[in-house]
Formats: sequence, structure tokens, C-alpha cells
Amino acid sequence: MKFHRFSKHFYRIFETAKQLATETESASILLMMPIGNDWEGLRKVAGHFRVVIATFNPEVIEHATIHKFDVIELTTAEASIQEQMSNALLAGVADEMFRQGTDVVALYSAFDIDRLDSISLVQLDEHLGRLTTRDLQSIESTVPLDILKAVVDLAIDIGREGREGKPVGTMFVVGDHRKVMEQSHPTSFELTRGYRRKERNIADTRVREWLKELAQLDGAFVVASDGTVEGASRIIDTAPVELMLSHGLGSRHWAGAAISKNTNSVAIVVSESSGTVRIFQNGEIVLRIEPFRRRPMTWTDFGSDEPQRDESE
Repeated sequence: MKFHRFSKHFYRIFETAKQLATETESASILLMMPIGNDWEGLRKVAGHFRVVIATFNPEVIEHATIHKFDVIELTTAEASIQEQMSNALLAGVADEMFRQGTDVVALYSAFDIDRLDSISLVQLDEHLGRLTTRDLQSIESTVPLDILKAVVDLAIDIGREGREGKPVGTMFVVGDHRKVMEQSHPTSFELTRGYRRKERNIADTRVREWLKELAQLDGAFVVASDGTVEGASRIIDTAPVELMLSHGLGSRHWAGAAISKNTNSVAIVVSESSGTVRIFQNGEIVLRIEPFRRRPMTWTDFGSDEPQRDESE
């Protein structure tokens, strides 16, 4: 990997981040995809602050790890910077790089992709809601975190983009798939029938695209803990349970909460009206993720003709 010093601009903004971290008693500074690799220089200026690197670049991951920086590997290259930060914070809490209830100073590129130009102070209580390290570890004990992340990323894509210019709401139920299948039924014929297990695993890009298309249909996707899609377009008919949910959440959210209460599964629900993704476990919302970008921008012709004169005047 060719050696590149961090720029003077980088060190100036990093010093500002340190000042903010000192004033707010933040122990961690999150760098989103830093430009440069002068890890020894960064280590010297970091001082006692814990610096966490979030990046897609495998070379940056390798060398930052060698120099004993905490590293978060980003997986959603096309996501907005806000979504990338959300995923990084989620992974950081899961790996105990960040503590619930603390502040994290984040440096990222909001305007110029070639350099870090923006600073945010993120309070994890507000950003992650009631999500705690213990919650994430509990989720990981039943559903591997990489599978859960893959499903959440897919749900975020659906919530942000919709399909064919239209908003889409859907639900994924992950883990304990046998009980979930028993407590649900297909809307018509079983869409996954006839496919081998490896042909319907969510790790396959083609399967994820297939799920995006099917998300327009009613019902939920049932995903096993190993990422295999066991059912699609299924109606949840689990036993009624007493739940406490916010006003305004529809039947899809109530079904997700109920199935997560009656089984050892995690329900991930995409709101059709807002694109918001909510994760349910044991009948409660443990994480809420906003889509930030609702759908891709579409270009329309701008009318430049002069106004027509009213002939009746």
C-alpha cells in the first residue's frame, strides 16, 4: 500500500474533533473512510482518544488493523453517509467499541468525497434508542450478526428506494423459521418451492434483487438463521399477545411485534409510508432506522416556454 500522509486540512479538522470530544467528554472519534494512511502520525495526534476507522477499502482495513486501530468494515457502498454512519455505530456498539449512553464525535465527507469536511456529535442514547450492547449480543445469540446486518441492509434499501418509483412496505422475520412457518401461511402458492437452499440464500446478490421485486406483494419473508429464505409472501397468523406500540403503526408492525414475541425470531419491518425500518425482538422495538433518502431522484423536463397570452383579454 503506497504511503500517503493525511493532509493539513485533515489534521486541522481532527484537532477540532478532539476539542469537541474533550468538551463533551467523548471517549471515541469515528473516522468515516479517511483519506490517507499515515497511521503512525494519526496515532501520535490521537493521544488518549479511541479512534475507530469505518471504511470499505480492504487495504485501509488491513493496515489500520496492523497499526492497532479499531476498524469497522462498511458493506453498503451505495448508501448515504448518514446510513453508513448508522451502520458503523450499530457495528461499533455490537463490538463494544462504543458504549451505550456516551457521545461519539464523527468525521466524514458530506460535500467533498476526496476529504473529510464535516463533524457530528452523536449521542448513542438518541441515535440507537433503547438498543444496548446486551440487546445486540442477545440478537446475535439467535441470529448471527452478519445475517441480521444483511437483512437490515436489504430492508433499508427497500425503504429508501421503493420499487419502480413507488413506496414499498414489507417485513422480514429472521430466525426460528420452523415456528414462524407454523404460525404463518402463504397468500397463494409457496414462492420458494423448487429452489435448492443455496439458490435462495440472502448472501446471493440475485436473491436480494428477487426479494426486492417480491417485496411489492403482501406478506412477510421468512429467513432462517443461516440466511436461507424459507418463505415469501406469508401472512402472519400467530396467537394474539398484549403489546405496547406507538400510535400510528399499522397491522404490519403489530404482526412483526407479535411474531417476535411468540417465537425466538427477529422481525424487521419496513414502513410503506415513510420507509422507516424498525427491528422487533420479544415484541418490542429495539432499533429504528430512518431511510434518509426516500427514493432515487428522477429527472423531469423543465418547461421553458413563455406563458401563453389569454386570447379572451
